[in-house]
Amino acid sequence: MPIIFCGIVLGVNFKDLIPKTPVKLEDLGGKIIAIDAYNAIYQFLSIIRQPDGTPLKDSNGKITSHLSGLFYRTSNLIEMGIKPVYVFDGESPALKASEIERRRQIKVVATAHYEKAAAKGDTEKMFMYAQASTSMKDYMLGDSQRLLELMGLPWVQALGEGEAQAAYMNRKGAADYCASQDYDSLLFGACKLLRNVTISGRRRRGRVMIEVVPEVVELPKTLHECGLTREQLIDVGILIGTDFNPDGVKGIGPKTALKLIKQYGTLKNAVPHLENVTFVDKIEEIQQIFLHPKVTDNYKIEWKDPDENGLIDFMCREKEFGEERIKKAIERMTAGSKKQKGKVSLEKWFS
Repeated sequence: MPIIFCGIVLGVNFKDLIPKTPVKLEDLGGKIIAIDAYNAIYQFLSIIRQPDGTPLKDSNGKITSHLSGLFYRTSNLIEMGIKPVYVFDGESPALKASEIERRRQIKVVATAHYEKAAAKGDTEKMFMYAQASTSMKDYMLGDSQRLLELMGLPWVQALGEGEAQAAYMNRKGAADYCASQDYDSLLFGACKLLRNVTISGRRRRGRVMIEVVPEVVELPKTLHECGLTREQLIDVGILIGTDFNPDGVKGIGPKTALKLIKQYGTLKNAVPHLENVTFVDKIEEIQQIFLHPKVTDNYKIEWKDPDENGLIDFMCREKEFGEERIKKAIERMTAGSKKQKGKVSLEKWFS
């Protein structure tokens, strides 16, 4: 099955191809995790809803589901001693325009289906179509960045794809892990991809509750077990379909794509033996997007103490969250951060 998020297929479908190792977040104390911000925010917008699909809103009608997820999930990570840094998308490559439009159309259709389900009072379908119609408003980005600053957390503005920047930070050692749901991070060169970091725990899938556990995917291990170079892994991804050629080649899944690239060595060599390849003239451009994405070193990663008064003003008085619960989360977050700092100081003393 492809990766489906908010009813939209995202990223390359490596699910059945990539070796994954379960991990406990509490074992990652002290680790820096570069998180794909858009990916995480969309998750929160999709998941945090009323039974009929209605998102959390303030009295002015502005959606606050993303703030709820961002604050509570991130505070939990900090309580465990993890050091998150969120990376926001910049300008998307031109080749992604058709995929962005495809997603927009899916949301338009989902919105129409939601209205029909609402007219019938079918809450289960309302929830499903509400997730599929999820979209991000400009104010959500500003609110998210303001919240992170009040929490004392760094965030990075990417020049291009956020996951490409996060992968770059991981590859150069500025972050221990790159966190995203998309396997595309591997194509961008992430050495250690951490999945399910913002949605671990029990989640509803249809009528069934499933356990979602964090997992690590290591690029060197993946390449070794698949018998590929990174360039060949990119070619496998292009055959299956990426955000820059979403349809891939009809009838070719992960295992067949792997077999073809191992047989012919490169996508260029494999193409003459395939039918219905509609992106031949784009292959090199797609390869270059993954091999040489737009990234920046113009950022500063620094963690500060949370602004408790500022957080209460913003989250409780402005966004109308419950003050008692916000205060308790701040207390746990601060305690976890202090504990981690003490642990680091102790390790330095005995090193």
